[in-house]
Amino acid sequence: MTLFGTKRLPVRRDAVAPDGSDVRTLLALEGGGMSHFELSSGHTSTAVTHRTVGEIWFVLSGSGEMWRKEAQHEEIISIEPGVCLTIPLGTHFQFRAFGSEPLTALGVTMPPWPGDGEAVRVQGKWEPTVPT
Repeated sequence: MTLFGTKRLPVRRDAVAPDGSDVRTLLALEGGGMSHFELSSGHTSTAVTHRTVGEIWFVLSGSGEMWRKEAQHEEIISIEPGVCLTIPLGTHFQFRAFGSEPLTALGVTMPPWPGDGEAVRVQGKWEPTVPT
């Protein structure tokens, strides 16, 4: 029997991600999970890579930049509402929020987030400003 999941966005964060952003956990199925991420304006995340998951992000509000690096390929892109991006398994990434409002995004992990130890800190492009 299949059970349907339904959930509203939590008012308060459920956790702080290893990159320093606030996480509000949404729902998951066998193949993937979804969460809401928020980074306060003026802050820069800690650079990380993942051991077993890839991600797709969709920016909801705020603006900033995302740095991604995989092997010799490296880029910095502007992110704002409506931008969708991928973070393939093994990619080093870091992001920062500009402007007057937090940077928020929906993120899908494939497979679902396995828990502690998934994210590994790496050398990033910018100095992080979030507590570690």
